[in-house]
Amino acid sequence: MANASSYDDSVNKCYDRHELTSEDKRYAATYLNETDETRESAVAEIKRWIEESDDIHARMDDFLILRFLRVSKFNIEKCKIRIRNCYKQRSELPEWFTNTDPFQPELQEMIDLGSALPLRKPDNQGRLIVIVRCTRHDPTIHKMLDLIKMITIALDIAMKYYPTGSVYGYALFIDTSNPTLRHIAQLRPSLLMNIVHMCQKCYPGRVKSINVFNVSEIFNGILQIFKSFLTEKMKNIFHVYSYKTTQNCFKDIPANILPVEYGGTDGTIKELTEYWKKLIEENREWLKKDDDNDKIAIWRR
Repeated sequence: MANASSYDDSVNKCYDRHELTSEDKRYAATYLNETDETRESAVAEIKRWIEESDDIHARMDDFLILRFLRVSKFNIEKCKIRIRNCYKQRSELPEWFTNTDPFQPELQEMIDLGSALPLRKPDNQGRLIVIVRCTRHDPTIHKMLDLIKMITIALDIAMKYYPTGSVYGYALFIDTSNPTLRHIAQLRPSLLMNIVHMCQKCYPGRVKSINVFNVSEIFNGILQIFKSFLTEKMKNIFHVYSYKTTQNCFKDIPANILPVEYGGTDGTIKELTEYWKKLIEENREWLKKDDDNDKIAIWRR
């Protein structure tokens, strides 16, 4: 069984002091080609490559580099490609990744809606579980980019406090209850393509499963477009549940880590929302460093 230690409630816990257990290390060596020796040398090599690169400039700490290495299974060339893809996308879509101050009114409202909620504990496979409630917002007020930004903020903060999630990966559970035509209209093909590109080629995280549930007939058409952009590997981990089959969505997730609204026993959605609101707000300065220090990237064209 993978390491399933709960998040530390103290926001003062420093993620870069985290050490893998012996069990984590065995998993990382078997599935990610990561050992104590390869980790140190690979991080140093990527840092040197960034410093010497003529066409990309990015300020990344060791743990962020390690996240890229793990999703690339310590293949240095694949890691470089993903870093390039990531920072190129950030440069081309700054509205997705900049202005991450959680006290902005639009982000405050998305936080209060509980739009993107990592669970407080990983599942039995060590995966970080994230519930995305993608139809909670009012599409006459909020743009889809606000939701995308909220998801990446929540994932990054969750990885900060549960860094072992970069070893075991994360699983998305996307609730599409009661969509309106305005919600559907926000999901343009170009936006769907960029989301797929981010998941498959850019974001420093191992997506292990994508589960879309409470799917209406009208929303299913959008999902078919989305699925058409996926690689065969991603299609194999992409699962859709209609209203009638939604009860099967969480069958492999322990009830003691789920909120009660989804059949669990670990508090309510309201409590989980308040938990993440506090944690995200307390990490305001950490989030703003992406803007203040130009950590996002300067892509020299």
